Amino acid sequence: MATKTMNTKLRHNEYYGQQSTLDELYERSLNGAKFNKLYEKIIGEGNILLAYRNIKANTGSKTKGTDGKTIQDIGAMTNERVIAMVRGRLGKYVPQSVRRVEIPKPNGKTRPLGIPTISDRLIQQCILQILEPICEAKFHNHSFGFRPNRSTEHAKAMMHRMINLQSLHFVVDIDIRKFRTYL
Repeated sequence: MATKTMNTKLRHNEYYGQQSTLDELYERSLNGAKFNKLYEKIIGEGNILLAYRNIKANTGSKTKGTDGKTIQDIGAMTNERVIAMVRGRLGKYVPQSVRRVEIPKPNGKTRPLGIPTISDRLIQQCILQILEPICEAKFHNHSFGFRPNRSTEHAKAMMHRMINLQSLHFVVDIDIRKFRTYL
């Protein structure tokens, strides 16, 4: 599944001419560059259309935010109108309210989930696409949480490798939300 997602994203990046931009941001970040003028990249036509395509591929795009709109509402707009909407909102961006739902957990409890409006998701995706390669270049190679092309399967494979090759046999699981310091 991760490979299919990765290949789809790469095709989308190439289709909208963004792959070279993202590669260049990654390489510059890897070499310690400082960044400016990222806003121009965020509001670039290719980046906005790529963000739309990536959000459309997500099943959550059919979920309504507080404004009651879904990806179909964005899809009904012309490309020019979508680009103008994103650029207009980003001029003085203030996110709209988030719809809160409770997701059931296997232990019977629930966890809160915030669902932004579809236009906020689109804007946030535009920003993510530009910042992600910059940040990825800085992250440790063996960090697996919430990163592209990484999964729990990768983390488990690393754990098994460490057990077998380095004789490491302890796993520490930390829940930051429940963590408390005692002085």
